[in-house]
Amino acid sequence: MAVTVVVPTRNSMRTLPACLGSIRAQDMQVELIVVDNDSTDGTYELAVQTADTAVRGGPERSAQRNTGVRLARTEWVLWVDSDMVLPPVTVSAALATAAATGADAVAVPEISVGPGFWTACRALERSCYADDPTLHNPRLLRRALLLGGGEFDVAMTGLEDTDLRLRLREAGVRTALCPDAVIVHDEGRLTLRSILAKRLYYGRSLPAFAEKNPGALADQAAGTARALIRHRRRLARHPVRTAGMLVMRASEAAAYGLGYRLGPRR
Repeated sequence: MAVTVVVPTRNSMRTLPACLGSIRAQDMQVELIVVDNDSTDGTYELAVQTADTAVRGGPERSAQRNTGVRLARTEWVLWVDSDMVLPPVTVSAALATAAATGADAVAVPEISVGPGFWTACRALERSCYADDPTLHNPRLLRRALLLGGGEFDVAMTGLEDTDLRLRLREAGVRTALCPDAVIVHDEGRLTLRSILAKRLYYGRSLPAFAEKNPGALADQAAGTARALIRHRRRLARHPVRTAGMLVMRASEAAAYGLGYRLGPRR
């Protein structure tokens, strides 16, 4: 086996069976490690039945991923969340991209699925980012780069992937975007309230992120704006969803700002 897939979980029974099933259905053999944060809904029990290794760990996603990376026994590590599904070629296509480009880190485009208006708005937004490598965080990485100080920053939740991408760029690590696979993100039925609650929570990591990465927030916002402008014709074909997406983005920015002011949880 060349790749370990690490999945952090917490009370994920709505989506976990499909997630783990899709990993087991890859067209190459992978090691599967699940790190569960004290689930009470049967998530951990399913992980024990399905994964090569299932352990308890936390308290947040960054720490869970770090635990999985340390337990991995392969050269490469790929991480996904428990509400993601991998088409059968995902891991092999990402690995092939690394081989073809000489990259040590590979990003895989993500699409959003699920019922409801706000989920459709999110899907439209993500479709505008698919062709921009600068907006994708890597998911497949040589394990050695995540050890000895390269771990996910446990002070961050929601921004740890972007922080890692920026650290890799600063270190001169070559990153590529996989052109032959996607990751399907099962968003469920999003509501504006649930979206804002998550962004408020993520926003509390912003002080740590901004301190480590000066100017990165402005760069990320500018890159997002450029992608939306570049795909303005696509957005124009879906005026109602585009209007909803703009409302969603503005509301998310406000929630991030409030989270920033509240600061880290004590």
